[in-house]
Amino acid sequence: MPENSNPCLGIISDSVLQRHLMTVLVESAGYELGPALAPGAEMIARVEDSNVDAWLVDVVDEEAWDDWLATIFETATVPVLLGEGDAPSPSSIEFQRWQKNICAKLEQAVGAPLRNGAEVPTLDELVESAVSDAPQTATQRETASCVWVLGASLGGPVAVKEFLHELPGPLPVAFVIAQHIDPGFEDTLTKVWGGLEHFQFVPVEAGRRIHHGDIVIAPIDQVVTMDHYAQLQCQQTPWQGPYSPCIDQLMIALAEQLGAQTGAILFSGMGDDGSKGAAFMRERGIEVWGQTAISCANSSMPDSARQAGHVTFSGTPTELAHQLGRYLTDNGDDAMTYSATT
Repeated sequence: MPENSNPCLGIISDSVLQRHLMTVLVESAGYELGPALAPGAEMIARVEDSNVDAWLVDVVDEEAWDDWLATIFETATVPVLLGEGDAPSPSSIEFQRWQKNICAKLEQAVGAPLRNGAEVPTLDELVESAVSDAPQTATQRETASCVWVLGASLGGPVAVKEFLHELPGPLPVAFVIAQHIDPGFEDTLTKVWGGLEHFQFVPVEAGRRIHHGDIVIAPIDQVVTMDHYAQLQCQQTPWQGPYSPCIDQLMIALAEQLGAQTGAILFSGMGDDGSKGAAFMRERGIEVWGQTAISCANSSMPDSARQAGHVTFSGTPTELAHQLGRYLTDNGDDAMTYSATT
């Protein structure tokens, strides 16, 4: 480790949420963050090649990954530290104790981190800082730094419901859903998609700040976009084209405002709405995913974007949900490079 630099720590866990919480803790404590990995063959190669000062390991299903854990201890040339098990609720006293115990292990193994040549604040101060950055509860949430478009038409309500209910716990993302539907049925969609533990639907109001865990249903009768501060912008004009809301228009607008902090998933639907938006996003290196044809009630919409070469990942609604969890965890630094002003 170079002089005056902080120790670099790698993280291994089979839980997307656990990796996220440990990532927040490591960075909040002042350490450098190395790879955040799930157990598996790729993990072994990264353990052997990564230039880290220690590995912090915490798996939920130890029996399933027992052989992989044994391999880590055999191949790692730096300390391998076992975590403190599943993290309690971020707002609880137990969560603070969980963080203190991990910080104590890290300090014992690799030393206390430095910041501008001086030791970082006390553990109590670090815990307070880390809790403020942890996945947010209903009363403690961050301004959204990542917003994805979910576009759907015929067969979309069922597919989107499956996707939302299969998302792996709280994630640092918000959604704007553009579902082709007849006027007056927006409230019905909220009921169809409701009952979510980690996400909530919020009304469309000009200037409303969107937070992680928020879901906005794009209205049929007016254009809604978002600025780079994650604030809703309402225009008293109709959507372009034959469909309302227009998925193309929404995708292009968010790509222009948010850049790499957005993405899109095209679900079941007729027509080709979303194909132009997909082309616009891909020209800027933004992710566009699509539901597989076999799992759609009608696959015309995702197929149009897929056949044009604009879809970077295809899956069932459940596979798309799990892929998004992995993407936000493994590419968090690249996918969310700005911090919205709160």
